[in-house]
Amino acid sequence: MHPSNLVAIIKTDQKGEVELGCRKLTAIHPVRAFLIQFLNIAGVGPIFGPILGALYGPVALVWIVLGNVLGGAVHDFFSGVMSIKEDGKSLPEIAGKYYNVVFKGFMLLFTAMLLFFVGVVFIMSPAGLLSNLDFFKGTIFANNTFWVLTILAYYFFATLLPIDKIITKFYPFFGLLMIVMTTSVAIALLINAPHLPVAGDFLAYFEADHAHDFLEPNPDGLPTWPLLFITITCGAISGFHSTQAPIIARCLTNEKYVRPVYYGAMVCEGMVGCVWALAGIAAFPEGYAGLKVLLDQGGPGLVVNHVANSYLGVFGGIMAIVAVAVFPITSGDTAFRSLRLTVVDAFNIPQSLRNRLLLAVPILTIAYFMTKLDFSLIWRYFAFSNMLLSTSVLWLATKYLFDRGTFHWIASIPAVIATAVTLSYIMTASIGFNISSDFGKPIGAVTAIIVLIGLAIVHATKFKKRVEV
Repeated sequence: MHPSNLVAIIKTDQKGEVELGCRKLTAIHPVRAFLIQFLNIAGVGPIFGPILGALYGPVALVWIVLGNVLGGAVHDFFSGVMSIKEDGKSLPEIAGKYYNVVFKGFMLLFTAMLLFFVGVVFIMSPAGLLSNLDFFKGTIFANNTFWVLTILAYYFFATLLPIDKIITKFYPFFGLLMIVMTTSVAIALLINAPHLPVAGDFLAYFEADHAHDFLEPNPDGLPTWPLLFITITCGAISGFHSTQAPIIARCLTNEKYVRPVYYGAMVCEGMVGCVWALAGIAAFPEGYAGLKVLLDQGGPGLVVNHVANSYLGVFGGIMAIVAVAVFPITSGDTAFRSLRLTVVDAFNIPQSLRNRLLLAVPILTIAYFMTKLDFSLIWRYFAFSNMLLSTSVLWLATKYLFDRGTFHWIASIPAVIATAVTLSYIMTASIGFNISSDFGKPIGAVTAIIVLIGLAIVHATKFKKRVEV
């Protein structure tokens, strides 16, 4: 990774605009870029997912740490690297270059599907929270449709405006607010939480009297493999993040900022995930039963509200509302913006105001009708497409490194593991093939082993030829 590689394609003029290939965009300071990237990828994903995953016990923390450092941060880093190396192109366009048009079409389909589901999820979750606040009862603000239409109106205007009108001005503040909130909750939990896990909890599988089996069902009767890895994606590894890579890649002025902005933002998201997984595990005097009761009553949003109010008081209550209302709206905004950019890149559509309207209106209209569906159904499709896209991006990074004859295992091993998780899930899930777990779960593991062996053979053959030459 040498900054000199970008000298030919990146120049900054006196107005602070970046000329990236044929695109002219606003240059962003790396610190501001980091905060924007952090908020773009975070939202409520690393809050809600880890809270739900906390039901699996302390192993949720193990997955977040290992998944983040070895998988998610690598995924995000190479998403940024490939995008900035290719003049800020979206990942489906890059896939067409390094693989073929079939893989490009596959990534384009699932990228668009994921971005759409993210946008819909992040309309429904804040609208549901705001319409159920006590001080809105008896007013128009207690109407869920009012908030859905209000959020859609914001998305409409935000999708049309250039990045420097909203994202670069306000999102760094919200990103900083998330860091402050997470740090405050973490300190409060470490001081006051009644059930902080100890080192032995993480190795409970090897103890005879363990309370949470390493790969046993959680209180809902759901198996850890593969559901824990699908439940906690944001915070560990998330394909959605790759869709955000071009937004910042088109605004960085030097390649040397890729690692702190992309890898760094993902590590910070992992920290957020750890804090909220810890909250689910440790914050309730009744233990997992207390967490389960709150989740049944109002989902993870109610857990956030309870933890923030209980451990941070009035200040925490205000931040809780911001966390579960404003943060998902910002992620939904960038999701629909990225969806538009992905379509524009795929079909070489000029970014005129007319074309933005022609794309934004039908997308947001369909999104409105999708909010009428069951939230849990939308969430399951979102979770699957999220993991599938992250797996595809890791394989794209593998090909990128393989073609350069460099150390590809840093991407290919996480890609193999992600392949096993994705296949095991879709084989056993009700939205997939819905076959018995006894038969479905091993399919992913066996496939991963076969792929790993094949990858090792191709690696040995390629590098043997290189040595002979």
